[in-house]
Amino acid sequence: MRYSDSIKPISYLKAHTAEVIRNVAEGGSSYVITQHGEAKAVVQSVSEYEKTQETLSLLKILALGDKEIAAGETVSADEVFAGADELIQHDHP
Repeated sequence: MRYSDSIKPISYLKAHTAEVIRNVAEGGSSYVITQHGEAKAVVQSVSEYEKTQETLSLLKILALGDKEIAAGETVSADEVFAGADELIQHDHP
């Protein structure tokens, strides 16, 4: 489905709800729903929504890492491995 075909007014959603849900669930397509000519909502499958949320979470983690690097809040790999070794020795003497 072309992006331009996925922009629908809310009246279309009301009249074709079952078709929209079927297309979203089966084909992974999404719809931008407009009201009074303005985009108001996106209808997408649960699996696509979950993928989007996972991607956002990863991007937030990367942004946090970049912020910590910029602030000089880093630890060398040697320190990390030494700490891991200590934890292992402590748990398994």
